[in-house]
Amino acid sequence: MIAKWDDDQEKIDHRTSRSICDAIGERLQQNMKPETALSDHLKHLLDELRRRDLRGRP
Repeated sequence: MIAKWDDDQEKIDHRTSRSICDAIGERLQQNMKPETALSDHLKHLLDELRRRDLRGRP
């Protein structure tokens, strides 16, 4: 799968996109305090991301 970035026609492959997402997730985990409660909206968005991620797996 190829993803476009805006309209400049720069493309990244799925592996690169996944690596970027993983790196962002790791940084968020490092920077967020463990006792920080997630808002209901953020919980909903994370659940939706998990569902979409699972749907896209072979």
